[in-house]
Amino acid sequence: MRSLPALLCCAFIVAASSASAETRVFIIANQADGYGVDQCLAKGDTCGAHAARSYCQSRDFAQASSYRRVDPDEITGSVPKSGANCSHGHCDEYVAITCQR
Repeated sequence: MRSLPALLCCAFIVAASSASAETRVFIIANQADGYGVDQCLAKGDTCGAHAARSYCQSRDFAQASSYRRVDPDEITGSVPKSGANCSHGHCDEYVAITCQR
């Protein structure tokens, strides 16, 4: 029976430590830079992992847990409607990078 309190204590510590982890999603403009990093991030390819991690670390987060292209309709209130930022067939795209501490 002594192991039950120890088990409950361990479960509480694990739950408390996972609750303290901070996660934040950053929405950034995906601008073609000629290096292909923008496509790696937008497609979620493994080649974008370093760029996503660097972005998170530059904002004092430890790692990037995910990154993907975001449709402007998914972003409420901060991005003009589709077509508003299109010029000469080029429209702005956005990437969501999820960072964790």
